[in-house]
Amino acid sequence: MNSINRRSILLAGLGAAGAGALAACTDSGSAPALVSPSGSAVAAAEKRRGGTGRQHKTALTAAPARVDLGGGVKANTWAFDGRTPGKEIRLSAGDTLVAELANQLPGKATTSIHWHGIALRNDMDGMPPTTQAAVRAGSTFTYRFVADAPGTYFFHPHVGVQLDRGLYAPLIVEDPREPLAYDDEWAVVLDDWTDGVTGTPDEVFAELKQGMGGMDMGGNTFLLMGAESNLLGGDAGDVKYPYHLVNGRVPDDPEVYMGKPGRKVRLRIINAGSDTAYRVALSGHKMTVTHTDGFPVQHQRTDALLIGMGERYDVLVTLADGVFPLVALAEGKNTSGLALVRTGSGRAPTAAVRPRELDGTVMTASRLRAADDVRLESATADVTHRIELTGGMMHYNWAINGKPFDMADPDANAIVVKEGRRVRLDFVNTTTMWHPMHLHGHTFQLGRSGLRKDTAIVLPKKKLSVFFETDDPGQWMLHCHNAYHGEAGMMTNVAYQA
Repeated sequence: MNSINRRSILLAGLGAAGAGALAACTDSGSAPALVSPSGSAVAAAEKRRGGTGRQHKTALTAAPARVDLGGGVKANTWAFDGRTPGKEIRLSAGDTLVAELANQLPGKATTSIHWHGIALRNDMDGMPPTTQAAVRAGSTFTYRFVADAPGTYFFHPHVGVQLDRGLYAPLIVEDPREPLAYDDEWAVVLDDWTDGVTGTPDEVFAELKQGMGGMDMGGNTFLLMGAESNLLGGDAGDVKYPYHLVNGRVPDDPEVYMGKPGRKVRLRIINAGSDTAYRVALSGHKMTVTHTDGFPVQHQRTDALLIGMGERYDVLVTLADGVFPLVALAEGKNTSGLALVRTGSGRAPTAAVRPRELDGTVMTASRLRAADDVRLESATADVTHRIELTGGMMHYNWAINGKPFDMADPDANAIVVKEGRRVRLDFVNTTTMWHPMHLHGHTFQLGRSGLRKDTAIVLPKKKLSVFFETDDPGQWMLHCHNAYHGEAGMMTNVAYQA
């Protein structure tokens, strides 16, 4: 664990963030002391959450596994308890999750669990080396925290590019006063898959790190060329995946949800992928978007929706009679994932099916508005930070404010904030690629009246301003949820001043 007084904070790298950013400095100009992830401020914030007093206990073993992806496709990967996605964790808002992680990974590989989207105590966030030491092979670590915000979340490692293996699962926090009326629900987990089929994520990253300038463009194994999407503003992704999965199944042998005509179903859609945005549609149906990243929105009907890595969307559908493909089109990559909804007789479609809804109205975050009861009160930000997204494919030098994150010195170039403030982040994407930017431990609001989210797509050559309250002290990662961009350096520490 790092000490409370971490290394100097280089605010000059923020660029022209506005005069308010200078509030992060002390009067003397010296580096401020930072809140310790296991200190008294973090404990006090956890105590304020209160909770029901109930505990939900679970054990998770990260270990090598040979998983069946359907259609005769078997992959050697790493997974929780031998399956991917892992077993869903479900608890009620206010309950305490007690999860013991046992690391049985090979080759002395360390790991952790990040509880993606959950506002929780900082020392349980699962971000080595900032909030904990990575869990060594053969060791265990117990995560314990109050989950007080209902919503659709998931969990995954935060070590290297382990997210692109099979180490992930849904986490559902139920609302004891659920306002939505529906008959059933279905968690839909999307993923792009290469591990144990064409290579490992570490091999993918090693090739990408060469940069396009260092690659043999005729002989690369993993680099995807020519992936273009108007919705994503151009280049859609870096990695050539052999499969796109829905709930761990390939399109030739999809999962089937069995329902009844006329019943209303809540789909909790999670993008657990590492390099792929998905355009999702259910053939023959309209979807009503109700939540994104756990927070309610003003309901809107749509034919399809766009979901970036790390994002989650909840939608309601009223089932028709028949057999219907749920298609997750890999945006810009000319391939897709597939599941089926069956409520009656009929022949299943082929794996190449493309519902017309995919070419209808596509819902994006910019077209949605937060529900009235979760919108931040209009106010001027106390401080503004410029978060410039930099780098490119030529040298694969992804960074924030021109500074790649340094795992050996996680406080260098930190974004320092004070508790009890309204903070504005101006994401300025100077690159030619889109980036799904994720902030740990908090939700932010898009603009002054937009969604409450923890992960938001920032399009190439565009600016996105978000606002959040500094109400969860600690040290929190802000990073691109493209696993390879983040690992290359597009990550920084949003650290509370002690």
